[in-house]
Amino acid sequence: MNYQWYPGHMTKAIRMMQENISLVDMIIELTDARVPLSGRNPDIDELGKNKERLIILNKADLADPKVTAEWTKYFEDKGLNVMQLNSKQGKDNKKVLDMIRTACAAKIERDKKRGIKNRPIRAMVAGIPNVGKSTFINRISGKNAAKTGNKPGVTKGKQWIMLGKDLQLLDTPGILWPKFEDKTVGLNLALIGSMNDVNLDSGEMAADLIKYMDSFYKGVIEEKYSITQEQIDELDDLDRITRATEVLTCLAFNRKCFIQGGRPDLDRASNMLLDDFRSGRLGLISLERPEQ
Repeated sequence: MNYQWYPGHMTKAIRMMQENISLVDMIIELTDARVPLSGRNPDIDELGKNKERLIILNKADLADPKVTAEWTKYFEDKGLNVMQLNSKQGKDNKKVLDMIRTACAAKIERDKKRGIKNRPIRAMVAGIPNVGKSTFINRISGKNAAKTGNKPGVTKGKQWIMLGKDLQLLDTPGILWPKFEDKTVGLNLALIGSMNDVNLDSGEMAADLIKYMDSFYKGVIEEKYSITQEQIDELDDLDRITRATEVLTCLAFNRKCFIQGGRPDLDRASNMLLDDFRSGRLGLISLERPEQ
């Protein structure tokens, strides 16, 4: 399947960021901890030249902690400020604010030397759709300052949010890039829900997820859905089918997902697998690693 999606408002989002980049001192970029590289838009690197940067590995509570630690070192080695976060809990608000002030310490000192006092730090909050930007802003500001939702593209225009007298945040719509040169990037973003599922084939996505799990988290799916080797062997005896079809068929039987005639509902099984992965019910899983 070809994973591509670039609706019109994405073009407007890029243009809006270009028009406002001169107004901010730094960029706070949220990326999903499960796909830290796939979840970063390279346009932001170009836009953020000469700006302070903070990379937030959001939804770290859903990712493999060992892999997330590797990604933290990966970004630190590139000279970027980076931290792990579960923005839904809001436990690390002080840590985020301290990192912002530390990253902009040189800018604050320059202002003092110029006689500029009490000028607030202005930070642009950026990231791909559905990465949790609005939830992050709401938690750190302590109020429902930005709209939130579980669908890509909830934020349609820019919003300035005041955090006391010394910090202002500029919320921006999520942006994807025009075309994924590496189809694995598109797959990763589809799996975490950064694309609209209406445009995607859940069966193919589930098959790709099963293939990845077999390589890096072998046995996790079988344990989660009580799939035994005997069940798989019985299917092998009946017909030559793919590994994904075997797993989804067993999942459907064990979770009682049937269609008319008592046949396994593979579409429903696929959606169940994807939902369990995205919510963390499948376990703490990362879809990419620095060494890849």
